Amino acid sequence: MALIYLATKACEGVGAMGETGPEAKAETTPRLYADGHPLDEIHYIEAKIILNGNRFTSVKNFFDFAKIVRKVAKEQGVDFDSTEVEGMRPQIREVLFLDTKDFKLYNNAFILRRRINYEDGFPVGDPEMVFKFRHPDLETATLCDVRPQIPGEYRIKFKEELLPLKDRIGGIRTLFSHNVEFKYRPVNLMEDPSSSDYLTRVFPALAPVFAGSKERISLVNHTAVEEVLQQLGTLDFGKGVLAACNVAVWRTRGDQHQLVGEFSYQARMERRAAVSAKAIERSNAFFNALQHAAQDWVALGMTKTGAVYRLKGAPPHSHE
Repeated sequence: MALIYLATKACEGVGAMGETGPEAKAETTPRLYADGHPLDEIHYIEAKIILNGNRFTSVKNFFDFAKIVRKVAKEQGVDFDSTEVEGMRPQIREVLFLDTKDFKLYNNAFILRRRINYEDGFPVGDPEMVFKFRHPDLETATLCDVRPQIPGEYRIKFKEELLPLKDRIGGIRTLFSHNVEFKYRPVNLMEDPSSSDYLTRVFPALAPVFAGSKERISLVNHTAVEEVLQQLGTLDFGKGVLAACNVAVWRTRGDQHQLVGEFSYQARMERRAAVSAKAIERSNAFFNALQHAAQDWVALGMTKTGAVYRLKGAPPHSHE
């Protein structure tokens, strides 16, 4: 519990006009971060079903799963359009998770990863850094200011994530993922990007986690992940709620050990409160029905990130 307390302290509340305390709950004035920036709002709903990685041994398996998606969509009155992705080849990305030896970031609900796209076997473009705070409580996730102190541009992606229940097929649990993404372009090559001093300067939200320690981050479990991702198409839940969907498999580079697969779909919105209740209801019904239809594929109680952290035993504290 002390670890989660640290995460809460790192992201503790600021309220109306940047003040804290009960009086900060007033709804008449905007709620702000310490520097006066408005609190981030949810603009994405993303549903994820973790799948058994061993089910994926060829590209054909991606489309085997797509057939299940199409069947369930038809039964649930959801339009599934795959015309825009016909002929599209799988995307390859390398994903690296970074943390301290005792997983301080993950144990405090933070995730730091670097990923890069590959084309024809070679890396393309700048690596992308993703820093996120993921928590089951919306208020806690909202109050965490994930903005990085960097000279370049970055993009905030605040998501409501829907996952199956941990112990049985059917049902939905929710996590809130407060993310920031930016291109990794080192400015001062003399700095050590693995040091806690550097990390807390770039990500001020991590200051209470390190609390003056001189730790360094490194590759989690010495494992580089290879992601093979196939776009499947677009799900239309009605009332303007469109969600691109894909299926992916994660495996370790080198020995090609299959970790997990994942089916996901994501919809973007301007305001969460303005999303049609009917569309949300149809999405939830589809999500539940798909779990049952694909139950031979589903891996319960797991996330992709969790699979990497648990790869070599001694599982960390799970905030997921």
